[in-house]
Amino acid sequence: MLPFEAEPAGVGDLRRFARRQLDEWGIPAVAEEVQLAVTELATNVIRHVGPGAVATLLMEPREETLRVELHDQSHAMPELTDPQCGAECGRGLHLLAGLSSGWGAVVTATGKAVWCEFDLGSDARCLQIQRAAAALESYQRAQGGPGRLCVSHPAAFENCATELIADLLHWLVARGGEPDALLERAQMHFEAEVA
Repeated sequence: MLPFEAEPAGVGDLRRFARRQLDEWGIPAVAEEVQLAVTELATNVIRHVGPGAVATLLMEPREETLRVELHDQSHAMPELTDPQCGAECGRGLHLLAGLSSGWGAVVTATGKAVWCEFDLGSDARCLQIQRAAAALESYQRAQGGPGRLCVSHPAAFENCATELIADLLHWLVARGGEPDALLERAQMHFEAEVA
């Protein structure tokens, strides 16, 4: 989730945030489409709600889709119309519809949310990375951290993963398990999947 003020200068920041988040989740394959969709959504807020409007970008990976939502404080719903030849605007929603597997808009308590979804397929590696990221984020929250991984700080990211693995080994030993055997099985399982 990223709150922002709808200003033309801030659109690049939104694109970079989306790219970093997708890299963090291990789903960079849809980055170009998502960045373009984020640009269109933010531009629509600037154009139709007004520069400086308060908005929020949400991105949520699901099993085989990525949902992107842009919330603003206007109740005016977007309409898909046929743009006139040579018109400067009116193509954004057509572009959004063409880029995504689906889109729509819903009224919220404070305005509206315009959303779109992107197919991720059933790539097992992608799902494994998403599950690992969710586990690490949950672990960070349990430790009183922000609950959001930051790939721009690799040392902190690796430290969090190391602490989680160490805690899992403590849990295993407390139940009579063998840490070396577990680590060896996990390594063999990982190598078999990578091969």
